[in-house]
Amino acid sequence: MITGNDPNQPSAPTNQQSSSGIIDTSFKNIALPSTTNDPTAQTTNLTAVFKQVENSVVQITARTPNPNLQIIINGNPSTGQSTRLGSGFVYDKQGHIITNSHVIDGASTADITFIDGNTYTAKVIGEDTSGDIAVLQITDNFSSENLVPLTIANSSSLQVGQQVIAIGNPFGLSDTMTTGIVSQLERLIPNPDTRFSIPGGIQTDAPINPGNSGGPLLNTQGQVIGINTAINSATGGFSGIGFAVPSNAVIRELATMTKTGTFNHPWLGISGGKITPDLAQSAGLPRNYKGVVVGSVQPGSPAEKAGLHGVTPNDSSTTQHIGDIITGADGHPLRSIDDLINYIDLHKSIGDNVVLTVNRHGQIMNLNLVLQARPPSLGNPTPQESILP
Repeated sequence: MITGNDPNQPSAPTNQQSSSGIIDTSFKNIALPSTTNDPTAQTTNLTAVFKQVENSVVQITARTPNPNLQIIINGNPSTGQSTRLGSGFVYDKQGHIITNSHVIDGASTADITFIDGNTYTAKVIGEDTSGDIAVLQITDNFSSENLVPLTIANSSSLQVGQQVIAIGNPFGLSDTMTTGIVSQLERLIPNPDTRFSIPGGIQTDAPINPGNSGGPLLNTQGQVIGINTAINSATGGFSGIGFAVPSNAVIRELATMTKTGTFNHPWLGISGGKITPDLAQSAGLPRNYKGVVVGSVQPGSPAEKAGLHGVTPNDSSTTQHIGDIITGADGHPLRSIDDLINYIDLHKSIGDNVVLTVNRHGQIMNLNLVLQARPPSLGNPTPQESILP
């Protein structure tokens, strides 16, 4: 442990940006909305995009045994099956199909149906339940000439307000196209299956509904910028807020998933949240103080080994019992838990060293830790427990 600098203190101006917020201008595939006043031009463009990608988007039907569903076959009882319908898209000429992990839901095979109605069997060859990505490969005989892979674009080039297109099979309605814009970037997408959030999420108002999961979110060039994965809704229907896993996550994970069958994420091992003005004031700090309040520390985690402190149980209101406040990671200022999770998951790997700048009751220190692989899940949440990177 060594003394460090507090990112909340004033410092000299700098031209450098945090790596969690840099837009890589070396990629030129970004497509901005048309500025033409002719409404038919935009319609024609969207029609052309649909025709370009319609043979690449598939419906996925996955079936898993359901011990709670008993059926009778020829007079004999048998375990029934649960069926999940979702979407996916062709990745390459070798028959690889990309979708969400929750669409597969533990199945080892699935039916892949193309727009022409032809259905093929595919096996699951890689799955990242934490990141909600799965890759399948068609096992039936097929002609590679009939497969039309989609191009994967660089999602870090996206801008808020950029027009996007979603294609999938909502409620089983095949080959449905909707449009919208990028509403915001680097959102955390809750993953109830593992309790680990998916970082770098793309928020969109393009209508997506159950059945769209696993389908592509496209730019106006017909390139994949994300995988439609979730909606924020109290009713189960679309309410104007949808989320997609960024395409860069697919690029980062695919080679490992096809080789090993899975992908391991780096793990810090804390729960926490953004410090609020009232909490900052109660800790004797300025109300606009920025950072991540550590709620709890997982046993055996890198955070525990590095000596991070969480909130004392049953008392989080007094200064002496508040948890550590993480204000920076490797010199990058942290405003919220979103910043921390995005930085760890998108920019670091298992075995990497991370230096956290911590405010512990007014004492600023740097804690060094080495990231480990995430456990598969963290079980049921405890009261007031938040997202865990």
